[in-house]
Amino acid sequence: MENQTATQKIDEPAFTGSSNNNLPEFRDMKFEKINQLALDHPGANDMAYRTRRDYIASLSKRFREDPEHKIIDVEYTPEEQQVWQIVATKLEEIQAKRASSFYLEAKKKLGISTRQIPQLSEMNRRLGELTGFQLAPIEGLVETRGFLSWLEHRTMLCTQYIRHTSRPEYTPEPDIVHEAIGHIPNFTNPDFADFSQFIGRGARIASDEQLEELGRLYWFTVEFGLVEENGELKAYGAGLLSSFGELENAFTDNVERRPFDLNEVINQDYDYSDMQPILYVISSYAELKETTRKYIESFGK
Repeated sequence: MENQTATQKIDEPAFTGSSNNNLPEFRDMKFEKINQLALDHPGANDMAYRTRRDYIASLSKRFREDPEHKIIDVEYTPEEQQVWQIVATKLEEIQAKRASSFYLEAKKKLGISTRQIPQLSEMNRRLGELTGFQLAPIEGLVETRGFLSWLEHRTMLCTQYIRHTSRPEYTPEPDIVHEAIGHIPNFTNPDFADFSQFIGRGARIASDEQLEELGRLYWFTVEFGLVEENGELKAYGAGLLSSFGELENAFTDNVERRPFDLNEVINQDYDYSDMQPILYVISSYAELKETTRKYIESFGK
């Protein structure tokens, strides 16, 4: 038998045409407790909001404990629906000019509108039909390796709660606006779905240093990526597409927009608490996928 090289070829991700919901076990999940809100959180001193968040968090726990992992729909209140309508309407106006055409079409395929908060169960069904990607509800922020590793199973961990009504334009953490408007539409693209799966595989086998590099790659692509489309720059990153301020700022002189270079990206520090001064532009999802595949193959050398 020939000796195997240290760099092993990663097979093309398999997609059977539908989501089979064969999820790995939810073991050793380290996530921030929903009821432990930072004092600067808009809902920190609103007991009704905290109680509501606890209830929605309990639905995620029931999902994890259910052997069939059935996503439980949330009966959103009129106030929560109003927050969605305010945010989604304003974002849609900006996205019409700044978002990639693929993203805009993907929102339609998933049935995402300004009228009401979409349910993870329905988006999960449609994603399964398109690219075999799945959604799994979770209480809150998950530590980096755990969160990214789930992408290897073509699964995105998603929150279901929505931001506080007093600050519809702001959230200090991922919420259903960030997930549904920012992240989920991209998974309808086969190349982006495969790219995400490669990120997940890398996170599982990465050293601590490589995990930090993967975190930067994720930040400058999945969260704050730009793509060249028919000679124009368009946004595809979730952090851009779900934020009024970031999306508008990304196309001003305040931002240095650089051609995507993997070695530069994985060594570029960022500050999540401020507007992003540097963004990277990919030429296509397919190229991003192949570049990432080769990068993950180098792990373990």
